[in-house]
Amino acid sequence: MSTNETLKDGSVTQLFKKSEIDKVREVAENAETASSSAPDLHLIKSDLKHYNQNGIALALGGGVARGWSHIGVIRALDEANIPISMIAGTSIGAVVGGCYLAGKLDELEEFARSITRRTILRYVDFTLGKSGFIAGNRLAERLDHELGDIRIEDLDKRFIAVATEIDTGHEVWLEDGLLAPAIRASYALPGVFAPVTHMGKHLVDGALVNPVPVSACRAFEQKIVMAINLDRETFARSSVVRSSSILKTSHDENLPSLEEIPSSWLPFSFGSNTTTKKQKLGITGVMIEAFNIIQDRIIRSRLAGDPPDVIIRPKLENIGLTDFHKASESIDLGYKQTKFQLASLEDAGFLEAIS
Repeated sequence: MSTNETLKDGSVTQLFKKSEIDKVREVAENAETASSSAPDLHLIKSDLKHYNQNGIALALGGGVARGWSHIGVIRALDEANIPISMIAGTSIGAVVGGCYLAGKLDELEEFARSITRRTILRYVDFTLGKSGFIAGNRLAERLDHELGDIRIEDLDKRFIAVATEIDTGHEVWLEDGLLAPAIRASYALPGVFAPVTHMGKHLVDGALVNPVPVSACRAFEQKIVMAINLDRETFARSSVVRSSSILKTSHDENLPSLEEIPSSWLPFSFGSNTTTKKQKLGITGVMIEAFNIIQDRIIRSRLAGDPPDVIIRPKLENIGLTDFHKASESIDLGYKQTKFQLASLEDAGFLEAIS
């Protein structure tokens, strides 16, 4: 492009002063030799690196202790040599997804399988007078020890940890910055963990707004999105029941009233048996079941608007939200369900299409 313009009378006028041209040339030369630590150039470089769309994008859902099954899902995918292009995780999904991309899945699985009803108490630092039962410092220290100074933008694949800004209700996608605090913010279950102050925002569990973050994968135009939904399949949970249809004869006279049940102030009923939850319903039970219902409704709504290409739903009926000591069972169930569905997808030619 010429810097001059020839007019009709044959005279020449200068479009740009020489000093302006030199400034533009200087900026261009500096951009070529700039250090990768420059914020704007670093972000551009990071975006280009993460736009690899070969393989599948994983949307790892929240589910507290049931989330250990994500480990089994990823193991099955790796075993089948299915490439993963990106991971978006909510809550425990962010924990597993972030550790996997950071090369720490083996350490996480070893930690999960080592948990017993007694050892989980080592990582629970109860606190009073704050915005959560558990300060979360012990778990944060464990994450910091394993993940160190790893940054999200330095991972080999794109990663998004979904959190909720408690002040506004906004859905927050943490896609840069330190990995450990982003993961911690994503699993900060309200009422249990205190909110996490991260990047100038007060953040809590992302399951409040996006329990299975398919939309985060779609936003980056991923070709194939596989969602891992940990929500328990509860029959008729979304049904509407009219009072006139409730038969008095169906009332269980042996079921104690809420006032008769010893209430627990502990946020986790360690070692609870999900088959006896009606007999143990207290403050903990009410809070957990309420969270179950809310998450179920949100998942139905979000997946209807952003349906995944493939959905895997491990059979976790006997795994409660606080059954952290059942990690081995959860991992195995996630592995088996994924292997089963991959066999069906292979017969349909799906895996060939990916490769």
